[in-house]
Order: sequence, then structure tokens, then C-alpha cells
Amino acid sequence: MKPVPALTAALLAASVAFTSGCSLPAGGGQARQILAGAEDETADFAVVHITRSTVGTIAAWPGVGKGGMASTGWIERSRGPASNLISAGDKVDITIWETGEGTLLTVPGQQVVALPGLTVSPDGSVFLPYADKVYIAKMTPDEAREAIQAKLISIAPAAQVLITHTPGRKSTVDLISGVPNPGSFPLPDRDFTVLSLLALGGGIPPGMVNPYVRLMRDGKIYSISADRLMKNPALDTTLRGGDKVYVEADERYFLSLGAAGRESQVPFPQDQITALDALALIGGLNDARADAKGILILRDYPAKALRSDGSGPSKQRTVFVIDLTTADGLFSAGQFAIQPKDVVLATESRVASAGVVLGIIASIVGISRTAQVISENE
Repeated sequence: MKPVPALTAALLAASVAFTSGCSLPAGGGQARQILAGAEDETADFAVVHITRSTVGTIAAWPGVGKGGMASTGWIERSRGPASNLISAGDKVDITIWETGEGTLLTVPGQQVVALPGLTVSPDGSVFLPYADKVYIAKMTPDEAREAIQAKLISIAPAAQVLITHTPGRKSTVDLISGVPNPGSFPLPDRDFTVLSLLALGGGIPPGMVNPYVRLMRDGKIYSISADRLMKNPALDTTLRGGDKVYVEADERYFLSLGAAGRESQVPFPQDQITALDALALIGGLNDARADAKGILILRDYPAKALRSDGSGPSKQRTVFVIDLTTADGLFSAGQFAIQPKDVVLATESRVASAGVVLGIIASIVGISRTAQVISENE
């Protein structure tokens, strides 16, 4: 049979038309395709190359936040005395001993008067029979005992006083969640710290990913990673009555796409990660597909971060370009900090795409040869 050359020619023509007229599938596209139009004045995104001369400037730019988590820094430790103070709402048990003859407080033969469960009033006082109000707020139990005893001198000169103090809500802290044994804990003294509270709650579970400690105080939330807190004693904040503490896994993440070792949502395993850290976390680059000159970090800045003087991004949508084939690019990638919800995109290599085209053509040629063999055998 003779139509084989014609069939071969037709198949080759079809392959050329297919490869020239259709875009081939790619995991993340090529850098030139993604960045096309960036130089236009009307472009809605900016392109910044990560080099030694730019990485320091970018580090000083406003951040993109904590991924939707409102927080305000952290409070450093302020050491307090190892004693407790009585506050409004606390309860005190007062016991009065008298060694003399009966007075207004006792009757003949009675030497002890018990006044259990007295609640400290909002103005900081407790009421004693025949002695009126005694102000004991912001005093230690010993100071309160002396104040009560001084108040009783006029009616019971030989009286001896004992006080037992039970903290109320304003003298307790709440450990809400993230530990084996959450609950409400009374402040044992004025030098009770966050780490001491966490220890009472059973500690932080070892399986929690990059745990963060949150402190709620006066309507604000303060945050710090547990790793940083435990490595720096100066950050072990002294607690106040009414504080609320909870522990949760770091909710920040970045996205990995394109010709990377894996495409996924990747949680932050530590406080800060660099572009090189991120590439290691995603399993590196696909050697057969990735363009090491075209690692792109896509970031969406808030409008309030924009600057016209170079102290911030010029456009909300900013693409950072990293070239891993140079020493400058590698060192700079190790200094460039990834921020929450960044997209780390390993673009496709043009060489890899050309290889796909050649593979398709080779497959078509193989089909034509098979057809020729079949034709010759008929």
C-alpha cells in the first residue's frame, strides 16, 4: 500500500499545528508568562527582584498581619513581691481570740468569735460588729490582720486576730484551653507568671505545631510563641487578676504551587521562616520541571501598607522574584522572610516545556511508523 507517506505527512503537520496552536499543560506556568505586562503603567501588580540591595529594604516594609489574628505584641516580665493582696470580691475568714473578761464581742466563758465568709465590699472594706468598716483592700493578709486588730482596740484591747484569705474572681486567672487541665486558678502571690500557670494546667501538649500563647488583658490580646517564651525568662509575664490565657497551634500558613516537591497549604513550623526554609518545607524543586531562576513569591499587601517613597510596596499585589542559580540569589533567599498567606510558586522551565513538545512529536512519529509497518504487512 502507498498512502503511508501521505499519512505520515498529515500526522506531522497535525503535530506542528497542535504544538504551535495550543498551550501545553504546566504545573505553574513560566515566569515570563506570569510576569507579562508588569512593565505597563496600567499593571495592577509590581515586580521586585530579591537581591542583596533589595532584601534589607523589603524587610523594613509594613507586614501583612498574622493571617487574620488580631494581637498586640507581648508584655515583658515585671517582678512582683512574693505575697498576695486582698481585693474587692475576695472572701476572708476572721477569727478573734480574747483572753480577758467578756467584752462587746464575747460573753463570759467565751474566748473565740468566728466571722467566716466575709466578702470584701467594692470599696475594699469588711464590716465588723461594733467596729464598723475596716478597709483591707490592697493589703496583704498580715497587713489586714493588723488593721483589724487596731480597729478592735477600743472595744477589745486584748483581742488577737487571725485571717484566712480566699481570692475572688479579681484575684484569679483563667487558663482557658490548649493544655490538659484548663481551669480557674487563684493567684498565690503577686509574682505568679504565665509559665507557672501553664505548668499548673499540665503543660503544652508536645504534638501541637508551633504553639502560641495568648494573653487576654484589658480588652487586648497579646501573643508569643511558646518556644520564644521558654527561651527568654524576661518574657515570662507576671499575671494580674482577671487575666485569661490560652494556647493554640500557630494558624499561619503559606501556599506552595507549581513545579515544587509538593503543592499544598504549609503551616509555619516556627516563628519566622525564610524563602529557603519554605523551599525546604515543600520538598525543594522538581528537577525535571522547575526553573531555578523563576521562584516567585506572590503577596497581597493591605492598602494601608502602600508607600510612594520606597519605604513600602508601591502596589498591593507584589511579586518577588528569586534566582537560585546565583550566590546573591541564594543568600538573599535565606534573608527574605515569608509572610502569612504568601504563595510560593516554582515556575516551569522553558527547557522542560520544549521537552514536552518534542515528546509529543516523537509520539506522533512513532504512530506514523507503526501505521507504515502495518501497511507494508498487508
